[in-house]
Amino acid sequence: MSQSLVVGSGAIGSRVARQLVARGDEVVCVSRSGRAVPGARSVALDAADSSALASLASGAAAIFNCANPAYHRWTSDWPPIASAVLKAAEDSGASLVTLSNLYPYGRVSGPMTPETPLLADYAKARVRAAMWRAARQSHEAGRVRACEVRASDFIGPDAQGVFGLRVIPRLVAGKSVQVLGSLDQPHSWTYVDDVATTLVTCATRPDSWGRVWHAPTNRARTQREVIDDLGGVAGVGPVRASVVPIALLALVGLVNPVVRELRHTMYQFTAPFIIDDSATRAELGLTPTPWDEVLRATLAGYRSESATGSGHFI
Repeated sequence: MSQSLVVGSGAIGSRVARQLVARGDEVVCVSRSGRAVPGARSVALDAADSSALASLASGAAAIFNCANPAYHRWTSDWPPIASAVLKAAEDSGASLVTLSNLYPYGRVSGPMTPETPLLADYAKARVRAAMWRAARQSHEAGRVRACEVRASDFIGPDAQGVFGLRVIPRLVAGKSVQVLGSLDQPHSWTYVDDVATTLVTCATRPDSWGRVWHAPTNRARTQREVIDDLGGVAGVGPVRASVVPIALLALVGLVNPVVRELRHTMYQFTAPFIIDDSATRAELGLTPTPWDEVLRATLAGYRSESATGSGHFI
């Protein structure tokens, strides 16, 4: 029986843990809240606590870094967490698989591949790029076996994504919705289960080490297309969609630190933002869940959360 340490029990960390449990692994999940994951041992812990994390990592075959600090606190919270997780992997001999995103690439003129230069110049992106450079350097020095899985915006149950509480509740009621950026620019949406599967797969593949992998993702769709697709599956037909005015975002940003940060990443929704997952498909043999299944699961997840009042669908 393999032992695994999963740091973070949100939409992706909890799915990674469940997949590991299902294959018979002994799993420890670490999060600030100690959120329970069926079949796993859940521990409430600040992942930046290096000594405590190292103790939990002892004997682990793999560490999965799926932590997700508050969006407006990435620059302060990510460095100590990343450092603690990397040290735990180095000291324990566990492999390290880190979940990341497409921020470090910055503004690009075409689809993003794992080889696209990390040229983003804003603080959040620089933090994520620095995390990978540190892990890769340690890997190349022989101190750890590390790789990174990057995904585009999440879609699916329990996902912290664009089509969460801000869109889906209104859409299923047949009401108008508002989105950020543009309604008509192609954008990649990665299904949460496919992200988790990629992380778990990489942990078992020695040929994954030292590399970046893009989670398998369905073809890019505009926000208008996703809204129409969700409406069709929900049986509500087309709903009116519009864009949140930039002036309103600026006003809200004066008092809301999360909204204030959006000015740095709005380019992701005003121009094409497309992931290239061809290497993952060809070399790891992974493909995305069919789009219709993604839509049905996303709506089913929302309805389940609404019925139970658990409120994790965000």
